[in-house]
Amino acid sequence: MPVLVMKFGGTSVANLDRIKRAAKRVGVEVAKGYDVIVIVSAMSGKTNELVGWVNETSPLYDAREYDAIVSSGENVTAGLMALTLQEMDIPARSWQGWQVPVKTTSAHSAARIEEIPNENINAKFAEGMRVAVVAGFQGISPEGRITTLGRGGSDTTAVAFAAAFEAERCDIYTDVDGVYTTDPRITDKARKLDKIAFEEMLELASLGAKVLQTRSVELAMRNKVKLRVLSSFEEQSDDAGTLVCAEEEIMESNVVSGIAYSRDEAKMTLVSVADRPGIAAAIFGPLSDAGVNVDMIIQNIAEDGRTDMTFSCPTDQVKRAEKAMEDAKASGEINFHDLIADTEVAKISAVGIGMRSQSGVAAKMFKTLSDEGVNIKVIATSEIKISVLVDRKYMELAVQALHDAFELDKAA
Repeated sequence: MPVLVMKFGGTSVANLDRIKRAAKRVGVEVAKGYDVIVIVSAMSGKTNELVGWVNETSPLYDAREYDAIVSSGENVTAGLMALTLQEMDIPARSWQGWQVPVKTTSAHSAARIEEIPNENINAKFAEGMRVAVVAGFQGISPEGRITTLGRGGSDTTAVAFAAAFEAERCDIYTDVDGVYTTDPRITDKARKLDKIAFEEMLELASLGAKVLQTRSVELAMRNKVKLRVLSSFEEQSDDAGTLVCAEEEIMESNVVSGIAYSRDEAKMTLVSVADRPGIAAAIFGPLSDAGVNVDMIIQNIAEDGRTDMTFSCPTDQVKRAEKAMEDAKASGEINFHDLIADTEVAKISAVGIGMRSQSGVAAKMFKTLSDEGVNIKVIATSEIKISVLVDRKYMELAVQALHDAFELDKAA
């Protein structure tokens, strides 16, 4: 039988009533003739509770025990979902990561999936099981220890299973009914997209859109897994939600597909750095070693052998970045006069595959912001994206103005 993967996030399985609602959706797909693999997250709030217990018990915890504890939330949900399906007379059983097995690296709390053998689950399908309920977010290391994939890892689990079992589709059920042109909480003109290309979704996910985890989109794009984002709380039709698919499957789209934003950005500037070969490596090597996620980078024109280097990073990594730069200065790797951190900025991005073939997007974006009196501090571009840093107080104004300027409330 064809295989369908269905993933339910924490809000979709937050209590027994919601688990029953999710189970009914699974039952509909079973009735259509699918063998279904259901990936479940922990019930809403449970992972945070478990993490809190770990930190309270052992602030300098053993990462292996951390994974053993925080993965238990998904195990509970998987068991409850399997029981609910059995009560509906649907042959189902729960699977923990090690039972499949989901083989991962040994990087506890940030493991990556290396292989998902399908023999065990397929054998049970052959025996009459119709639904395999798999605990998301977890796997097993080469050493035989439980691992977790990092927050949002259940999305990645779902896509990996869809690839391993050559599923017809991977449906991600969440608390929103699809991918929107921007955050509906900022502008009521935001429009749900019927389809979006993998590359666009990848950019939006990495730029602040919280609908899908970035790693899951990367995996889907690499393995050509069709993703569909749906709401757990609304009645579904066959064309509900947003389909994330290959660019070739989208007949026509707007030049810009969406406006993303990230509120918690910081702009860091190294003032008067010695301009010499290798200076960029000397700056960004220590930042990488310190785990600082650098995004936008700008280097000023050198004058008298000195230059300014500006980069952006998340606000919660500013202290780490400052320490890395001061340590590098103390060791003589780099020399600079000052390090200025502006933690009151936001990143606004316009994303669209149509930018490849149409000019003028940057000009329209910059003029729109200028007309609204929004000053641009930093600009970065790629083939399908233009990002700017602006003062955080102008973030919502900038998003609304750009959404209007590119007429994203209208379909292509």
